[in-house]
Amino acid sequence: MNRINYDNLMEEILGGHGGEHGDGPCVLLHSCCAPCSSACLERLCDRCRVTVYYYNPNIGEEAEYLKRKEEQIRLIGIYNSEKKGRYPIEIIDADYDPGTFTEMAKGLENCPERGVRCHKCYELRMRRTAETALAHGGFDFFATTLTLSPLKDSEVINTIGLRIEAETGMKYLPSDFKKRNGYLRSIELSKEYGLYRQDYCGCVFSKAARECEKCAAKSCTPGQGDES
Repeated sequence: MNRINYDNLMEEILGGHGGEHGDGPCVLLHSCCAPCSSACLERLCDRCRVTVYYYNPNIGEEAEYLKRKEEQIRLIGIYNSEKKGRYPIEIIDADYDPGTFTEMAKGLENCPERGVRCHKCYELRMRRTAETALAHGGFDFFATTLTLSPLKDSEVINTIGLRIEAETGMKYLPSDFKKRNGYLRSIELSKEYGLYRQDYCGCVFSKAARECEKCAAKSCTPGQGDES
């Protein structure tokens, strides 16, 4: 069975949607971090009125959460000052809410990375985005930056998004932002703007897994230093 090209699907939807007032659709874009959002915003902000929704209860440490949030706000400020797109970018900053993730992860602590626990985490954040879009009103779509990462399966993410659309009535904008060198572009933009990047998603499980990978790499390559 052929996989859906969600990047093409996004282009088709945006190409045929002029927004409520004919001035570009209004999108509530869930963002996991500034580096991932950089390329996604660049692709959207010339055609859409984008509001970034920073909601990431998976981030285990408050200091890490705040650092990533500050970088998100800084990037949006830069893009707006540079008039990066046709429309200014806005932001909705959700409260730090790690307990929600902890509750969701109960019983899934031993799941492998990119397995069921991660899929439920995607859904947690995307569903809250859809609910927020409905609560605020005026949004044509909700979307997510999660499809930018080469470590995340866009088929899984888009299936979740479309299911949330069916259950809530809030339209989902499909995407595969890693297409057309999206991930590479995010690295370029991160360097250009000096964005803070981390090598794990933010949760305690991904951090532990990444530390194990680093330890294994050191033991296999004598003298190799940290990646940080």
